[in-house]
Amino acid sequence: MASHTYSPEAHSRAVTKFVKTHLDRIEMRCTKESGLKAQIVEHTKATGESVNAFMLRAVKETLARDKEKA
Repeated sequence: MASHTYSPEAHSRAVTKFVKTHLDRIEMRCTKESGLKAQIVEHTKATGESVNAFMLRAVKETLARDKEKA
C-alpha cells in the first residue's frame, strides 16, 4: 500500500488555488479613530458570529431593504 505524507506546502497551494477559483474578496477600511473595527469585533463575539458572516449578513440585509424602497 502506498504511503502518503502530509505536505504543508501542497496544502497551502491547494487552499490558495481554491480561494482564487471560488471566492471574491472585498476589503473594507476604517480609520482607527472611528473604533468601528472594535465595535464589529465586540458585536460578533457577543453574538457568536464570525466577522465575515456578520459582514455578509449586514450587506445582504441592506441590499434587500434598499431594494424594497425602490
